[in-house]
Amino acid sequence: MKENLLNRKFKYTYSNATFYLIGINVFIFLVTNFVWRNGIYYLSMIPTFVLNGYVYQVFTYMFVHSSFSHIFFNMLSLFIFGQALEKRLGTREFLLYYLLVGTLSGIFSFISYYIAGENAILLGASGAVYGILLLFAVFFPFAKVYIFGLLPIRAPLLIVLFFVIELFSEASGFNGGVAHLTHLAGLVFGYIYCLVRMKINPFDVWKRTL
Repeated sequence: MKENLLNRKFKYTYSNATFYLIGINVFIFLVTNFVWRNGIYYLSMIPTFVLNGYVYQVFTYMFVHSSFSHIFFNMLSLFIFGQALEKRLGTREFLLYYLLVGTLSGIFSFISYYIAGENAILLGASGAVYGILLLFAVFFPFAKVYIFGLLPIRAPLLIVLFFVIELFSEASGFNGGVAHLTHLAGLVFGYIYCLVRMKINPFDVWKRTL
């Protein structure tokens, strides 16, 4: 199949960008929590700020975290699943996927908040990380993820479970302090990326592995 601009492949290179992403997140966490506390308002995604010219926030929000547990679990997931994906895809494809899915999730969240009239503060890498989880399940469909370190569950089933939980939580208002809509956006944009750029339908992959 002839490649077009949307699915033209990068030359494979590997430079361990996962560690650089984690390092940037940790650095910004330390700065915004101990040095420049107001920085969290300028780097997070706040609809009124975006409307007043801070459009970069739909990108920078994914590098800001509110607490140690927030950054720990996001970075742990990025370390475990991101490293495997980067080695499989190459650094350039991995970075394009991570940053694009994260940014699109930020844009979608901004539009949703704007339509709903909400001025929430959106921060955290979760949208991009959920996209990483979906892509991991596509390329490693037989991998088992241990929930709480005890319960093994196949990666594709985990994605379906996450989608159902996030959808229910968003619809019911359960655990309202969590950006469930951004998590869902990460899964959906990751799925679209697979279809458009990689010419892979995740559900077709998962059906073949049952």
